[in-house]
Amino acid sequence: MSPLTKTLLTLFLGASSSLAFSGDMTYYTPGLGACGGTNNENDHIVALAPAQYGNDANPNNAAVCGKNINIHYNGKTASAKVVDKCPGCASGSIDVAPSVFTELANESQGRVQVTWEFA
Repeated sequence: MSPLTKTLLTLFLGASSSLAFSGDMTYYTPGLGACGGTNNENDHIVALAPAQYGNDANPNNAAVCGKNINIHYNGKTASAKVVDKCPGCASGSIDVAPSVFTELANESQGRVQVTWEFA
């Protein structure tokens, strides 16, 4: 990644803490994530859509890796750490570990509309 790209992404991430995103929230069974670490269903983690994750040549070096987000649904808020990329997610949509999903909604719902922002 070029120094200019890194600078612009850093500026975007700094500014994005005040930007709210909206989209679907679904859950998945975590394993080895795009950021290079391994997680499980009990970890409070999230996979971001490509539009928010970015397209680093090496996804382990993505500027969003390790950042926290706050997710809002139906008057509740949960936090999750970015550890993965969700290639099938539309912009603004997120895929979370079951532990995060059940903190906000019933697992049987499978998909809910949420808002979220970088913490």
